[in-house]
Amino acid sequence: MLADSHERAEASSTIPMHGAGEAADAVRRALEQVGHGPAVEAVGHRVVHGGSLFTRTTLIDDDVLRQIRELASLAPLHNPVAAEVIAAARAALPGVPHAAAFDSAFHATLPKDAYVYALPYSWFADWGYRRYGFHGLSVSGSAERAAALLRRDDLGIVVAHLGAGCSVTAVSHGRSVSTSMGMTPLEGLVMGTRAGSVDPGVLLAAQREHRLDASALENALERESGLLGISGRTAEMKDLIELARVDERAALAVAVFVRAAAGAIAAAATSLTRLDALVFTGGIGEHAASVRAGICDRLGTLGVPPLIEPPSTGDRVIASGPVAVLVIEAREDAVIAREVRALA
Repeated sequence: MLADSHERAEASSTIPMHGAGEAADAVRRALEQVGHGPAVEAVGHRVVHGGSLFTRTTLIDDDVLRQIRELASLAPLHNPVAAEVIAAARAALPGVPHAAAFDSAFHATLPKDAYVYALPYSWFADWGYRRYGFHGLSVSGSAERAAALLRRDDLGIVVAHLGAGCSVTAVSHGRSVSTSMGMTPLEGLVMGTRAGSVDPGVLLAAQREHRLDASALENALERESGLLGISGRTAEMKDLIELARVDERAALAVAVFVRAAAGAIAAAATSLTRLDALVFTGGIGEHAASVRAGICDRLGTLGVPPLIEPPSTGDRVIASGPVAVLVIEAREDAVIAREVRALA
């Protein structure tokens, strides 16, 4: 994401990459989008995992880049590619500041009882195994936008970021107080190809009875589970909704997803003194009206109203009542641009 002096993204797009080795080419294509427009003043990089080291957007030097690489074990699908893109961008644009905005940073406000696991305490104290949480850039932007739409800044909000990766976060007065993703982006809701939370005994049984090693388990949990694993067809929710009319496993995948999301939203609400608003964001959250309706149907006991939505687009309030329901576009690029501008 390339930022200009007006706190917005000058060039932002999704550029397909099939491995870290394509980073230099991806950076070249991104720079081509800027063309002969305004000079690049700063470059912001979205980095999924900052661990305990990075709790705010940080200017990148060689040491910061090394630490991002060292955190790769906590986000193996994300941090290695991010590190390679950062290295390529710094080489292509050496004369401007580069900054890393971390998806985990927003959750630095979690209380201790929200991030310590019920495991041997030494695993936390000595090894640093704890919940970190992710999607913080999306969540912080969504919570801020919800406050503007509802004209209140004292809200208790649950933000459901539903896409290829999914998480639910409770936000009180603009601060994260509970989130569903954990030490890695694997925990929590059913996702596109990720399993979300499962009984650890299942993994032990697969290891013990079917000789699956750590690499095989990681591949299954990261790439072969979730909506794809249940349906056996696709990880794309829009396709599953169509297939669900005639395919039992596609219908089951949608149903499992809806149940898991509703359960996580209800759990997150227990970390708030009151629930004022439920925000849907992310690709599924923004575009799958039937999924939103199915989730809200399960949350009536929390005061969430049923949804009857006319076709519409953009950031909007889609239901009012004891709990307002909103749809807000995920704009991580705008959040990054603002934070990078503040540093650069």
